[in-house]
Parts: sequence; C-alpha cells; structure tokens
Amino acid sequence: GQDRLAQLVAIALRRRLHGPLLSDRGMAGLADTVTPQGVVAICTAVDVGLEQALELEPRLVVCCVQVRDPGNAGTVIRCADAFGAGAVVLSVGSVDAHNSKSVRASAGSLFHLPLVQGVELDAAVDAFHARGMQVLAADGSGDADLDELALAGELAQPTAWLMGNEAWGLPPEHARLADRVVRVPIYGQAESLNLSTAAAVCLYATASAQRHLRGPGR
Repeated sequence: GQDRLAQLVAIALRRRLHGPLLSDRGMAGLADTVTPQGVVAICTAVDVGLEQALELEPRLVVCCVQVRDPGNAGTVIRCADAFGAGAVVLSVGSVDAHNSKSVRASAGSLFHLPLVQGVELDAAVDAFHARGMQVLAADGSGDADLDELALAGELAQPTAWLMGNEAWGLPPEHARLADRVVRVPIYGQAESLNLSTAAAVCLYATASAQRHLRGPGR
C-alpha cells in the first residue's frame, strides 16, 4: 500500500537512488501487468558464470534444460532457494530468468542464490562431474525410482538435477549425459507431474537426504 511505497521512496533517497515520479500513463508503458505495484526499477543482471557458481562446492544444483515457460523457470528458482540448493543453471535454449514473469514467479529467490544462464548442457554436466557431483535426470520413464534412491542413501551425495522441457522433457541425447534417469513415483491416477512440481519433489527429497546425513543445521 501507500505506507510501503513511502518506505521504498525513503530507502531510495537514503541510498541516493534517482526515483522520479511517473504518471499513470508512464507506468502503464513500463509495466507489463494490468495492476502494477507502482514501483519500476532498472537493475543489473544477476547471473554469473558457471565456474563462479560452483566455486563454493554446492551439494545441490538444479539445471533446467531448454525450459521455455518463464513461470516455470521462476518457480524452479524459488524451490531451489527454499530447499537450500547452491545454484540454478539454465541451459542454452531456456527462457531468460530476468523475464518479468520469471522474476515474479521466483518471489525474490532470484537474488538469493547463484544463477547461470546460456550454458551448453554437456559443458554443465562436465563441470558438475568435475566437482564430484552425481548427475541425475528427472524423467517419468526413468529406470530409477526416487523413493528407492532416497532409501538407499544415494540422494545424500552431492547432486545436480537435470530438469527437461515442459512439453517434451529431456531428449534421449540429453538424458544419456546423466548418471541415472530417475522417475518420481505416482501413487494416484495422475499421468504425470508438471516441471516445477517434479523439480520441487526431487529437490526436497535430495535436500532432506543430505540434511539427515549431515545433521540438522549443518
């Protein structure tokens, strides 16, 4: 509301940020929603290089492969942040995570963890392996079961997940780059899970396994 807007203006003034007032017409021309919140900013892009993202040896990474929907990309970033992932990678052919819909869907998580964009998938997989990470590909027809991997303790290893396109998933040539192709078991009558839901399940299962191995708070 107006109180929050006044707070933002005060913060901008303290930090010597230039914040001119816009007319309704000017705001409508800059915003891409029908009812914008009343604040528009020009910001520096937040993505980093792959090596920089991996230099802190993250134990959990998610790599989106040719993900085209900005809402899905933003939701995956939000899930990765929530479950303690160390980085998010978007391969060549994926949507720009700075897309306004992606930024909104991330709910601020875009600014909380390293983001890598425009990387060739084979280069990303090589980098994951070089850091000692297992690479798991999520696919509904995978030969490995997520629950079974969790029970066997295999998800406790440093892990990079490959998540495929919303429509066609991971092509065989991409799935072959992974160490295992993993399916999320479905116990009801739904035929499948959408991308962001599958990513949330896989990331949570892995984060939970790693947390129990290392102990709470570690």
